[in-house]
Amino acid sequence: MAFKHKSVLLDEVIENMNIDPSGIYVDGTLGGGGHSYEIVKRLSTGRLIGLDQDEAAIEAAGLRLAEFADKVTIIRSNYKEIKTVLNNIQIEKVNGILLDLGVSSYQLDTPERGFSYREDAPLDMRMDKRNNKTAKDIINDYSEMELYRVIRNYGEDRFAKNIAKHIVRARMDKPIETTFQLNEIIRAAIPAKIRASSGHPSKRTYQALRIELNHELDVLKDTLGDMIDLLLPGARLLIITFHSLEDRIVKDFFKTSENPCTCPANFPVCVCGKKSKGRIITRKPIIPNEEELELNSRSKSAKLRVFEKTAYE
Repeated sequence: MAFKHKSVLLDEVIENMNIDPSGIYVDGTLGGGGHSYEIVKRLSTGRLIGLDQDEAAIEAAGLRLAEFADKVTIIRSNYKEIKTVLNNIQIEKVNGILLDLGVSSYQLDTPERGFSYREDAPLDMRMDKRNNKTAKDIINDYSEMELYRVIRNYGEDRFAKNIAKHIVRARMDKPIETTFQLNEIIRAAIPAKIRASSGHPSKRTYQALRIELNHELDVLKDTLGDMIDLLLPGARLLIITFHSLEDRIVKDFFKTSENPCTCPANFPVCVCGKKSKGRIITRKPIIPNEEELELNSRSKSAKLRVFEKTAYE
């Protein structure tokens, strides 16, 4: 299957990246290479570094960006390794970094990847197939309390307790191995009245499992500081999120980076010595316009936030 993925907020990303034709840019979530293609075609002597942990994405992006081979370096790695990766290729600072934190259309539409509740498939959900642990392991091995924590915290599902209870009860008969098996269990745990008036009952649980398995929020939290440190003065960090948990992490981090002062409000001058790392460009996140929503329904929950590094150091 071809790696298809509509790049979300593409025009807005290009507009906000402030591309310098001789600059170095990092796409930390390369995917099919859609955003990268638009960045690299605006470079003259510049360079694009593309990272992705998904083997299929690396292959697809390599083909898509082949015409710019002399300006592109593609590396199979999680963006959490960004500092090490750049260090290994002798790059100290960059002119811009982009993260698109969505699951690609390819991953959702390839049933055997197990990301989608709409296809019957093994419960996999690994972003990087080199990992041994899958969603099936979480479903069958976590205690009821751990499952409740994951579904409540990462899925924000008000029926998390009941879903966890149903999962544990069902797996006592036989292991839960497929998406449709799990769908039935979740369905039974949510009242019919609620099911009739809201989206697919499995949506939140699948999001929670994916986040837990791939450590998505921890990776994001742990890497934001590195990314701002890697920016040249005046360079920008652009992050597209797809759910409230990610967006909150990015929003709060940008806020603290802009104004890190911890002095009490009544202090006449700052004595904590914490200096601003830059400024938030997007007071409100940029969201898709009507046209994009019509063309790509999966862009519905996308939010783009932009931070600019202080222009002097």
